[in-house]
Amino acid sequence: MGTIWFWIVAAMLAAYVVLDGFDIGAGVIHLFLAKTNEERQLIIRAIGPVWDGNEVWLLAGGGTLYFAFPLLYASAFSGFYLPLMIVLWLLIWRALGIELRMHVGTRVWRDFFDGCFALASVLLAVFYGAALGNVLRGVPLGPDGFFFLPLWTNWRVAPNPGILDWYTVIGGVVALVALAVHGALYIAVKTEGPLHDRAVRTARWLWPVLILVTAVSLLATIAIRPSTLRNYTNYPVAFLIPVIVVVSLLGIFVFSRSGRERLAFLSSCSYLTFMLVGAAVALYPVLLPSATDPARDITIERALSGSYALSVGLIWWGCGIAIAIGYFVFIYRMFAGKVNRTSGVYEH
Repeated sequence: MGTIWFWIVAAMLAAYVVLDGFDIGAGVIHLFLAKTNEERQLIIRAIGPVWDGNEVWLLAGGGTLYFAFPLLYASAFSGFYLPLMIVLWLLIWRALGIELRMHVGTRVWRDFFDGCFALASVLLAVFYGAALGNVLRGVPLGPDGFFFLPLWTNWRVAPNPGILDWYTVIGGVVALVALAVHGALYIAVKTEGPLHDRAVRTARWLWPVLILVTAVSLLATIAIRPSTLRNYTNYPVAFLIPVIVVVSLLGIFVFSRSGRERLAFLSSCSYLTFMLVGAAVALYPVLLPSATDPARDITIERALSGSYALSVGLIWWGCGIAIAIGYFVFIYRMFAGKVNRTSGVYEH
């Protein structure tokens, strides 16, 4: 049962990264991609009907984590209290940037909230990548399973690191570049004309950078925590995951050059999904590794809720997720197709 819930939580977090990732990526690049206010409006209109719904997966993933692995939830949410508060404020400012930009018809007002949207999106991508880096690197868990991390210390990967060090910053850069590519491909799918063309070119320009930072991050992960390869060597079939990552990267390049932006975007979805699946495979059955003593690792067995609660919860989770998936299918089908200056009902 613990393994089932491990992969349920992993799948929900992957769904959040793929779905909310494209609108975060759109925010990262929209100031540079759009040359006029009308083009900025088109980008906002492309994500407008779905961006807030995409964030539901983050809340649902957190709630599922709390239900299935309460010890992990308690430990992580106390130890990562500072960055979590920063992420919360970034989510708020990002929402304000989207919702308030057209409430006053002056250029200064619009530019200010466009800047809020862009800066919050950039920092969110970096903090999300750094968060995954912290989990892979490990944290200084105490005997009681709790810890605290400052925002940074000496930038070294040491037994008592900060949230940000050279390794987690690499993770942040990977997330920033990957989501920028993801967002550019989504904009290419949803728009036409010069904005579409610039989105495709942006994805192409960032593609070699994405390959470089992906390779660097994988080598850095193996260097600081060789045990991440344990499950791969024990179960060689797991090496299919990095193969799929490579194929997804090639798909982004090939399909974007041939004008098949939808397939390029799906390749980006595959890249993000299997990068996260690869991290989950590397960690399993550990949920949060200790940077000081492996005996203190928070594992599935140690953090799991009671068997009866998990069995009953699986039924209710299945009902809830079926409703959520149905809603998302309806929304995405309803707002399918290209956006332009006259289409849609999401006016910003």
